[in-house]
Amino acid sequence: MPHRHPKRPPIPTLWLMTDERMGDDLWAALEALPRGAGIVFRHHATPPDRRRALFARVAAVARRRRLMLVRAGREWLGAEGGVHGPARPGAGGIRTWAAHSRAEAVAGKRAGATILFVSPVYPTRSHPDARAIGPLQAAAIGRGLGLPTIALGGVDAKRFTRLRGLGFHGWAAIDAWLPDQKRKAVPI
Repeated sequence: MPHRHPKRPPIPTLWLMTDERMGDDLWAALEALPRGAGIVFRHHATPPDRRRALFARVAAVARRRRLMLVRAGREWLGAEGGVHGPARPGAGGIRTWAAHSRAEAVAGKRAGATILFVSPVYPTRSHPDARAIGPLQAAAIGRGLGLPTIALGGVDAKRFTRLRGLGFHGWAAIDAWLPDQKRKAVPI
């Protein structure tokens, strides 16, 4: 009988990137995600004990809502569907990778990334001093590497309709998932 590898879940097309500035809006954002969406849990500035506890709460919501949960950072936090960046992987799962340039995308591919997050496509509140790379350059960063690319940085559902034709698999955001995102959105 041939050896069968466990089937990997489909790669989400919609992603939430978490961080501390979300505050309690994190819970509304998690509930706004459609089933099958993904979460990259960052919260890098949160002290380790509080970060683990918060991750456990997010993981419970992810299980209930059938969301894929990926952790950023080197510290294993618990049940996770994968890791983001050069973190040591847990048992199985996917590896997502941030790419702001072609060199970073190639490095991600060499490190075993299964998904590239290309950013910042547009201006974003998360990184107000970062220069937006624009849709065409963002699409070129991951082209030809054989990895699904996720557009990140100032992206929402409306902007993604323009990006889909450039080969992006999906999009990720913080503000687009927040209840008061219109107030926080970065102008085009």
